[in-house]
Amino acid sequence: MKIGVIGYGKRAGHIMAALQQMEPQCDVTAITDTSPDIINESLGEKSNNIHFYEVPEHMLEKEKLDGIIIGTRCSLHTKMALKVFPYNLPLFLEKPVAINETDLLKLKKGHEEFPSPVMVSFPLRATPIIEQVKKIIDSGLVGTIEHVQAVNNVPYGGNYYQGWYRDEEETGGLFLQKATHDFDYINYLVGSTPVQISAMQSKQIYKGQKPAGLMCVNCEEKYTCRESAVMKRLNEEQVFGEYCCFANDTGNHDSASVLIRYDTGMHAVYSQNFFVRKEAKARGARLMGYKGTVEFDFYTDTIKVFMHHNNRVETHVINEKDRAHFGGDRNLARNFIAMMRGNALSISTLEDGILSALMCIKARESAMGERFEEITFKRI
Repeated sequence: MKIGVIGYGKRAGHIMAALQQMEPQCDVTAITDTSPDIINESLGEKSNNIHFYEVPEHMLEKEKLDGIIIGTRCSLHTKMALKVFPYNLPLFLEKPVAINETDLLKLKKGHEEFPSPVMVSFPLRATPIIEQVKKIIDSGLVGTIEHVQAVNNVPYGGNYYQGWYRDEEETGGLFLQKATHDFDYINYLVGSTPVQISAMQSKQIYKGQKPAGLMCVNCEEKYTCRESAVMKRLNEEQVFGEYCCFANDTGNHDSASVLIRYDTGMHAVYSQNFFVRKEAKARGARLMGYKGTVEFDFYTDTIKVFMHHNNRVETHVINEKDRAHFGGDRNLARNFIAMMRGNALSISTLEDGILSALMCIKARESAMGERFEEITFKRI
């Protein structure tokens, strides 16, 4: 299984590791990247049999590949995908599939012209816990889902203010970075089409008047600030980046909430937060039908089903030992290998990726304009 990678960063490396765990004969044989020396050093002897290219067109023309992984910065996802589509190769496309509506529409039209097999990196929908929740909902045990309350309280929020993720020109902002996963699994579980969205965002913690571009090592508060990369290293804590998260150029909201209306008339509520810590973390949802409520949390691997008309409560413990996206990366890798062999269709399609990205873009517009947005492309 010969795989070409466009943008060999941390995420692409994780996906390759998951693929090789599922199928040791999966090998990276070609890489397009602007930093081949850094990749060579990180891969060591593994890089001896890899061909490096400066532009993807040369790689796609010269190499005989079974699949492609796109792991570039987010702003390039659409541009690179459009180069791959005409070759009809199975494509693993990192999320978000686009960071603005113009690129998203280009991606949609490009895939309509060249409908090649695509898997979007939505591991949450592929987790064992979501698979079990989907079975419970589809069984009719709790009735048709009529309301959803979802939450993502992120305990590693510094990641989005101290490194490159703070640049919204590259990422599109935190709806596209985080909510895109949650919107996708909600859509998957309720099985309905979102038609309208409204959002509100705030930035209450990660803001300040420190100068733009200030690095923690150059700050006079480097030994007293709770977020200082210098202090975190001294305390042997995880370091998310070298930049001051209280500077005037951090970008990104630090909490946001969203209302989503579906075509059935039901609605969902979603909230994300980036300054909680430790055991305040939470990621999951409550989905309510007339007969009962099912709730789950990825961090605890627990599902509970509360029946509304008797006193029964069911508890399901998943015991998922693979913590790479709660077991979702493994299942995406298994499916992508089957796609490359021609034995399966994608469980996370480009259409899913486009819909989720459009929801995020509309949520961003809603939060900025303080209005409801229709989940549809603008007329061009």
